[in-house]
Amino acid sequence: MKFLFTCGGTAGHINPAIGVAAYLKRQVPGAEILFIGAKGRMETELVPREGFEIRTIEIDNISRSLSLAGLKHNLHTARCLLRGSAEARAILKEFRPDVAVGTGGYVCYPVLRAAHAQGVPTLVHESNAVPGLTTKLLARFADCVMLGFSGAAENYPRRARTEYTGIPVREEFQRLDRDSARRALGIPPDRPLLVSVWGSLGSGHINGLMPEFMELAARRRDFDLIHSAGKRYYKELSEQAEKRCGGDLLSRGIDLREYIYDMPAVMAAADLIMCRSGASTLGELAALGKPALLVPSPNVTNNHQEKNARLLERAGAARVLLEGQFDAGGLYDAAWALLRDSAARDAMSKAMRAAAAPDATERIAKRILGTISK
Repeated sequence: MKFLFTCGGTAGHINPAIGVAAYLKRQVPGAEILFIGAKGRMETELVPREGFEIRTIEIDNISRSLSLAGLKHNLHTARCLLRGSAEARAILKEFRPDVAVGTGGYVCYPVLRAAHAQGVPTLVHESNAVPGLTTKLLARFADCVMLGFSGAAENYPRRARTEYTGIPVREEFQRLDRDSARRALGIPPDRPLLVSVWGSLGSGHINGLMPEFMELAARRRDFDLIHSAGKRYYKELSEQAEKRCGGDLLSRGIDLREYIYDMPAVMAAADLIMCRSGASTLGELAALGKPALLVPSPNVTNNHQEKNARLLERAGAARVLLEGQFDAGGLYDAAWALLRDSAARDAMSKAMRAAAAPDATERIAKRILGTISK
């Protein structure tokens, strides 16, 4: 069987596809798997790391700005869409997949649209509670839209075929525990560990608070910190943090990274995770049963990250802070209050595990195989 996956832009779109592809590779003897992503985007780095082939097409996002710059950007996007659609059709004709699956990112639209036109069964997985523009467009013709949140079907047109599957995560997130992860990473078992990760691209707002946050952490030594800055912010943040903290960060319990490649182990080792509330991240938190301090991104369609976060907050699995309503000291105090309250974290951990869909990857794989068999 030949499986085509398309995804891109952020790790939240890429990692679910990788998890399902790895599962199918183990379950289907002789399976051939190909990814299609956007040229120059994160998928071209993450997918090959997991041993899968990826081809790329020319595509860009849509600007919602009505400014002259926004209009120019959208003209460029339109040209890319024409070119990318032609590239997608050529790849599909060459690979001849039995099914095409998209897990998010604007690259999914031209690829799945071309697959549908060529008679290839198409499926979409939407991790967020509220669908984005790409998913809304694809829902019109996809054989199935697989939902990350139960009850999300109400956000789709009646004619759309939907099925709740949960949010898939890589197998490592379900295999690791705190003690084994700490041994593997060389982290002392008795030191509180805060992991701070803000999407695969990083957050300019949060990184702006981090020099002062790290200065507090270095001076007080209440906990150890692993912070992922993102490629565009790493160099400047590193310089600022070292200046404020007085030199070597690691000796002060601060591990500043450009990107966390060993995310399953790092998250498993944590006592508390500060992060955005993209659906894939929430799926990973639930699989690990990790209490979280969530700061939803305000720069997303339909404010879907806050809607995701509030679902977990109401369940008692997370605390939510809104961007712009706290400074570095307030963020530090909120994190330390949870780190020193083991009873609160235990209750949050139980609630987080209850929100997990541990068989999501299997459900999605079964739906893919069932679609092929039809």
